[in-house]
Amino acid sequence: MPAGTVTDAAFLPVAHEPVDPAKIVAGTPTTGTVEFDDATGVWEMTPGTMRDVEIDEPFVVVAGDATVDFVHSELPSIRLGPGAVVRLEAGMNTVWTVRQTVRKVYLVL
Repeated sequence: MPAGTVTDAAFLPVAHEPVDPAKIVAGTPTTGTVEFDDATGVWEMTPGTMRDVEIDEPFVVVAGDATVDFVHSELPSIRLGPGAVVRLEAGMNTVWTVRQTVRKVYLVL
């Protein structure tokens, strides 16, 4: 995204691909990403449940409803909805349960 321009993250078209079957826990989720540059972008996931290993990133949820469970951690599950601000650390093992398509704007640290 060029400097000095505006993009509406809530309505930006995002092309999706199926989630790797090895990561799927339930359903048939898909994910998609629009990268603005090497460090920022928009990520989206459709309903379903998948495992992931996180990178170091803060993000803001702009749409959707989901829960993130932290595997092998004493951290409590977190509920995601519009306006939620979250920071994940590299190497965290998570399980994302998406009830309504989730869209986030992220920053890679």
